[in-house]
Amino acid sequence: MASRVVTRHYHRALAPVGLSTSSYSILSRTSREGPLTVGALAARLAMDRTTLSREITPLVERGLLLAAPDEGDRRKRIVRLTDAGSALVKQARPLWATAQQELSAPFGEGRTEQLMSELHALVGAA
Repeated sequence: MASRVVTRHYHRALAPVGLSTSSYSILSRTSREGPLTVGALAARLAMDRTTLSREITPLVERGLLLAAPDEGDRRKRIVRLTDAGSALVKQARPLWATAQQELSAPFGEGRTEQLMSELHALVGAA
């Protein structure tokens, strides 16, 4: 239930730029880390590769990401952010930050940090 409430909150926050939380996560991670293979990106996002491939397709179609075979190993695809994707991430970051503040303020900064730490540990354990 908490996951649905939080996801809905972020979806509403990102609506003005036309991104879902998954799409924002993919674009944001690619913006921070640069080009990655689909497998590496999936691991960093704790997503299944098949799910990630499905999520990437509309972002490629919108011109926000490029997905091309790796020159060193044509079996792998490299995902990289386009200029349009970079511009959209810059628009979306303040919306995301505001949404985070709106969620953490009533919960308390210390409790929020503790919760995030526990959730990261849970993801690492899974």
